[in-house]
Amino acid sequence: MVSPTTGGRRTLLCDDGRGGTAVSPFRGRLSIVLVAVLAAGGLVTLPAQAAGEVVSSWLTTTSDSRGRVVTRGLQPQPQVRFTPGTGTGGQTITVDETVTYQQFEGGGASFTDTAAWLMNSSGALSPATREDTMRKLFDPNTGIGLSFLRNPMGASDLARFDYSFDNTCCDVNDFDIGHDLADVLPLTKRARELNPPLKVMASPWSAPAWMKDNNHMHQGWLQAQYYGAYGQYFAKYIQEYQARGVRIDYVSPQNEPTCCAGYPSMHWNTEGLMYFTKNALWPAFRAAGITTKTLINDWNWDGYATWARPQLQDPAIRDDPLFGGIAWHGYGGDVATQTQAHNEFPGLNTYDTEHSGGNWIADQHLEDMNNTIDYTRNWGRSHVKWSLAVDQNQGPHNGGCGICTGLITVHNGGPNHGRVDYTIEYYTMGHLTKFVKPGAVRIGSNDNAAVRNVAWRNPDGSKALIAYNTSGTQQNVRVNWGNQSFTYDLPARTSATFTWSGTQGSLGPVGTVTGLAGKCMDVAGAQAANGTAVQLWDCNGTTAQRWTRAGDGTLRALGLCLDVTGASTVNGAKLQLWECHGGGAQQWTPTAGRDLVNPASGRCLDVTGNNSANGARLQIWDCTGASNQKWTVPA
Repeated sequence: MVSPTTGGRRTLLCDDGRGGTAVSPFRGRLSIVLVAVLAAGGLVTLPAQAAGEVVSSWLTTTSDSRGRVVTRGLQPQPQVRFTPGTGTGGQTITVDETVTYQQFEGGGASFTDTAAWLMNSSGALSPATREDTMRKLFDPNTGIGLSFLRNPMGASDLARFDYSFDNTCCDVNDFDIGHDLADVLPLTKRARELNPPLKVMASPWSAPAWMKDNNHMHQGWLQAQYYGAYGQYFAKYIQEYQARGVRIDYVSPQNEPTCCAGYPSMHWNTEGLMYFTKNALWPAFRAAGITTKTLINDWNWDGYATWARPQLQDPAIRDDPLFGGIAWHGYGGDVATQTQAHNEFPGLNTYDTEHSGGNWIADQHLEDMNNTIDYTRNWGRSHVKWSLAVDQNQGPHNGGCGICTGLITVHNGGPNHGRVDYTIEYYTMGHLTKFVKPGAVRIGSNDNAAVRNVAWRNPDGSKALIAYNTSGTQQNVRVNWGNQSFTYDLPARTSATFTWSGTQGSLGPVGTVTGLAGKCMDVAGAQAANGTAVQLWDCNGTTAQRWTRAGDGTLRALGLCLDVTGASTVNGAKLQLWECHGGGAQQWTPTAGRDLVNPASGRCLDVTGNNSANGARLQIWDCTGASNQKWTVPA
């Protein structure tokens, strides 16, 4: 591992110290940041915008097949500039600010007992080294600006021993936050001082042993007679932190319900969790005037139907002001489940709250970048790893994971005592948190298998494009943005963040595309998703009928392109929306006779069956000159 720069388990791909001196984390960098302001669109061509915006970039590269040997970390590169015009490259990425998705709240990890103790009272780090390390982690200017902490509420597997905050039956009058006062709370408070927008979430692995039917911190069920007391336990935790200057923004009722034997954990069923939340947790919060939001689930995608959907289907949970959204872990299932839940429950806030690095991961660099991109392309408002730190022996641990890794390794004893190593996970997280600020909005960009990517617009209008070359060879990348573009040769096995500022220029004239019976070309359901049908519909002035006739030969709506399904060239091939790539299936040439010809097939845009009814699908067909092939496009 190399020092960071200044400045598990598998996620499935988806389309949507101690007296010593810390190694400086900012020796190398590479990222490219792209900034722009959303231009207002009308029914006429927008005036051309000034070209030549400067693009900054930072790179991280690993040299080994396991993605752990960092040869450059967040290393700044020579600036490039946008130039007028758009086009294609070996890989083409089109950034479109007119398409927006969810806000970003933060990225980070957990001050587990392990991490906090190693960094603080273990004696591994001198005060000066600890402060330097904290700044490299949390300072948004000189560090990577971590902006989200999810801390265990009591013992977890990444702890030195079992503990809770009240060890005496049968009420919570003896609640004592003393354990956290040593390490977790002061470091959390310092983190927020360094980065005030930092979000803090608390999640319990187990209730106090005396509340459970097995009188043990491992497994066992919370007894119904103590539901009320356990709600008070949460409230007291929040109050004790608040009294010491640390607001808790979110809680989950349980980390990974029912998992796992061998370390602090607790059994639940879904009905019990729902009852506890509605009838114990939230009444305790209301009585204490607590407004901390509750995130349900806090578990894997593959448990959605069991643990999450039933809660979301309950209006008493979903519509309560104390409900904050759904939390996901990345250890099982398909990340596309996040989009499924979003579509089933529009407006649902989504948070990715745990996915550890570890020895079981074949390529940590690849895994981390896929996580960042997949989570946020599937509506994630956060990306949170597991323990912020472990020691050189991947501990201490309290059962559970003895092979987890952190963003930093604190050497506690041994020949490197007092040294802090910054792992690949520090750099990969930094590609997100250093450049994408809390409150940023995800904007449109087309992902692809060779150069994965996701784009953001920050509150100050600047843009950040995060990309990763998954291939073993250098990739020539063209980034289109409005009516400008830049090209970049992205090395193999390299992450990049690109940043820039400016105003997105117009791609071309904007307006409706009208055809048969004066009706409009329309995106079914106004869904900005790959595969959405394109149809004929009464003109209504909505964004589903607002098309941009781009200079690259594409027709665009909702940030996507008019596309022939499967790139087919046969009669009857239906039209859909798809991420813009500029290929033959997305090229359209208007003729003087008002035909719209797809050059790849030589066929015309056609209303199926010459049917003028709302919902008639559009297709390609041999050009006949008939009225169902006549179109008026923005000019």
